[in-house]
Amino acid sequence: MIERFPDPREATPDGVVAVGGRPEPELLEEAYARGIFPWPVEGYPLLWFSPPERGLLFFEELHVPRSLARERRRTPLTFTVDRAFERVIRACRTVERAHEKGTWITPEMVRGYCEFHRAGHAHSVEAWEGGELVGGLYGVDAGGAFAGESMFHLRPNASKLALLHLIEHLRARGLEWLDVQVLTPHMEALGARMRPREEFLTLLARARRRGLKLF
Repeated sequence: MIERFPDPREATPDGVVAVGGRPEPELLEEAYARGIFPWPVEGYPLLWFSPPERGLLFFEELHVPRSLARERRRTPLTFTVDRAFERVIRACRTVERAHEKGTWITPEMVRGYCEFHRAGHAHSVEAWEGGELVGGLYGVDAGGAFAGESMFHLRPNASKLALLHLIEHLRARGLEWLDVQVLTPHMEALGARMRPREEFLTLLARARRRGLKLF
């Protein structure tokens, strides 16, 4: 069992900081506070990462494409926060994505993050069409900074609009950026970019000192 994490600056070249343990609330809380996240890899004990570069979205650089802005104005969807966390993470696990095969969200990860949510650290945004959950995302409050984890959609643009709802929510509480971890084409289109780990860790420490109440 991991008792404490080493300095993420001491990670291997591909970003591995530690090996082993389980995604339990206490470990998850310490990991995210230090800029580390778990990522299961088949055939290995649980791996904990702090990659050399990090995908970050600075809200002042947010670019909303015209088509998405238009959809945002006319969408019939409604959005909530923390109304259906377990349903969101399970959907992120099971809904197929065109650019991915399989999922890193194992049953153990689902259990761990649901416990983390009940402890007040993991949060979800839901997109609803009437009473049907059609999109959403979840992530982690790292003590005043937010790390996005995964998204899903059953209707076009549902997850993208849920993300914009999250950004509005975080902005209103004083946060200026979002940790997106991996830079996907969608995140890059919104203005996210890769930044060195040292810059990310500095931003994370600064955000934690501010102690913003995000939820």
